[in-house]
Amino acid sequence: MAVAYVDPAEEGPEASLLSPNGESDRSRDDTMESLQHYSSRWRSIRIMYLTMFFSSVGFSIVIMSIWPYLQQVDKTADASFLGWIIASYSIGQMIASPFFGVWSNYRPRREPLVVSISISVAANCLYAYVHLPTSHNKYYMVVARALVGFGAGNVAVVRSYVSGATSLTERTGAMANTSACQAVGFILGPVFQTLFTLIGEKGVTWKLIKLQVNMYTAPVLFGAFLGIINIVLIFAVFREHQVDDIGKSYRSINCEAEENVEPRDDHQGSVDLVAVVSANILFFVILFIFAVFETIAAPLTMDMYSWTRKKAVFINGLILGAIGIESVFAFLGVNILSKKTGERAILYGGLVIILIGFFILLPWGNKLPNIQWEEIKNNSSTTSFSRSLTSFWKVQMQFPSNNSTEATGCPIVQSWCLYTPVIYLGQYITADILIGLGYPVCNVMSYTLYSKILGPRPQGIYMGWLTACGSGARILGPVFVSQLYTHLGPRWAFSLICGIVILSLILLEMVYKRLVPFAVRYERLQEHS
Repeated sequence: MAVAYVDPAEEGPEASLLSPNGESDRSRDDTMESLQHYSSRWRSIRIMYLTMFFSSVGFSIVIMSIWPYLQQVDKTADASFLGWIIASYSIGQMIASPFFGVWSNYRPRREPLVVSISISVAANCLYAYVHLPTSHNKYYMVVARALVGFGAGNVAVVRSYVSGATSLTERTGAMANTSACQAVGFILGPVFQTLFTLIGEKGVTWKLIKLQVNMYTAPVLFGAFLGIINIVLIFAVFREHQVDDIGKSYRSINCEAEENVEPRDDHQGSVDLVAVVSANILFFVILFIFAVFETIAAPLTMDMYSWTRKKAVFINGLILGAIGIESVFAFLGVNILSKKTGERAILYGGLVIILIGFFILLPWGNKLPNIQWEEIKNNSSTTSFSRSLTSFWKVQMQFPSNNSTEATGCPIVQSWCLYTPVIYLGQYITADILIGLGYPVCNVMSYTLYSKILGPRPQGIYMGWLTACGSGARILGPVFVSQLYTHLGPRWAFSLICGIVILSLILLEMVYKRLVPFAVRYERLQEHS
C-alpha cells in the first residue's frame, strides 16, 4: 500500500511524545497513513481554509457601506444605532459559537457547517431586502447582521476540525494557514466592495422578486453566492478525519456512514482546566486589545493631526491594509519559528511586541495638538469620540455631511486636549507596525496552544467558548476605549492597555509550564504515578 512518508528529521521535538493512550512512538508502519487517506484528510482541511476565507469576506465586504445604506433605508437611524448594528455581528457569533461547538462534538461536522452557512446566506438575502418594509428598517438590518454573525459561529467548528485532523507537528502550520485565510478574507472584502461601487446607488431592480441590485446589496448577494459554493464543496469534497497527536488515524468517515458517527473519547486523563481557562483569558485580552486599536485609529488621527474625515479614512485604510499584508507574512513565519522556539515563547514575544507598541503611543513632549475651538459652540450631548467615529463611517462611500465646512483638530469639549502632548506621526506609524506584527503572532499561537492543550478529544465546545471570548472582546473593546479616550485621553487609555498586557504576561509566566500538549502532560502524569 502506498504511504505518505514523513522525514523523522522534520517531525520536530514532539515526534517522540507518548500518544494519549500512553503508547510510545511506534514503528513507522503503525503511524503512517495511506496516501489516499492523507490526500482526503488534507483536502478536507483545505475546505476548512476556504470556509474561513469565505466567512471573513462575507463580514468585511459590507462593513464600509453599512452607514450610507442605513441612512438610505431608514432616515431615523443615528450614530448610536450604527454601533448596535456593528456590535450585532459579534453578539450573534458569541451566542452561536458554543452552540455549534457542542453540535460538532456529537454529530458529523458537516451538519453544523451546512446549517451555519445556510443561515448566513439567508441573512445576506434579508440584508438585501431591508429596504422593502415601510418602517423599522433599521431593526431588520440589526437582525440581518446578527444572523450573519450567528452563522459565523462555525469558526469554532472549523478550528475544531483542523485541530482534530492534524498531528502536533502539523498543527501549528495548519492553524497559521487558517488564520492567514481569515486575514486575506478581511483584506479582500473591502476590495470587492470597492468594485461593486461601480454599480452605483441606483443600480438595477428585478421587479419580479422586488430585488434591488446596487452598490449596497450586490456585496451581500455576492457573499450569499460564496456561501452556496461553500455548501456545495462541503458536500462534494469534505470528509470527517481525526488523528491523534502523533498522527495515527482515529477514524475516516465516508458519506454513507456519517450519520452513525459517535464522538471518540478513548484518551485517558482529563484536560488541565487551569491551562484552558488561562488560554481563554489570554485570547480575550489579545482580541480586546486589537479591537481597541481598530476603533481608536480614525478618531485619534483626526484629533492629533487635524486630519479631515476623508484623509483619516484614506490613510488609516492604507495602514490597515498594510497591516493585513504584514499579518499574512507573520502567520506564515510563525510556522517556521515555532519549530525552533515553541509556541509559548512566541506567544510571550508577541505580547511583548504589543506592549512596546502601545508604550510607544504614550504622549510625551511639550507640543500640544491643534484645538478645534468651533466645538465649544456645539451644544450637542454627543461625545467627540462618537462624532469622530460617525464621521469615519460617513466618508467610506463619500456620504455627504450636513456641514459645508469641516472643523478639524482636537475638540475643546475633550478637556485633555488642553494639556495632553500630541502623539507624533512617527510614534503612530511605529506603533501600528509593532501591533500589526504582535497581534497575528499572538492570535495563531493562542489557537495552536489551546488545541494542543485539549489533545485528541472532541474540541467543538472548547473552541466555541474560545470564539465566544473573542467575540465578547470585540464588543467590550470599543466600549472601553470610547469612554476612556473621550473623558481621560490617550495617556490614560494606552497606559491602562499597557497595564492589561503586563498582567497578561504575568499570567502567562505563572501558567507557562502548564501550557503544554495533552500528550506531554499525560507523560508527566505517568512518570509521577
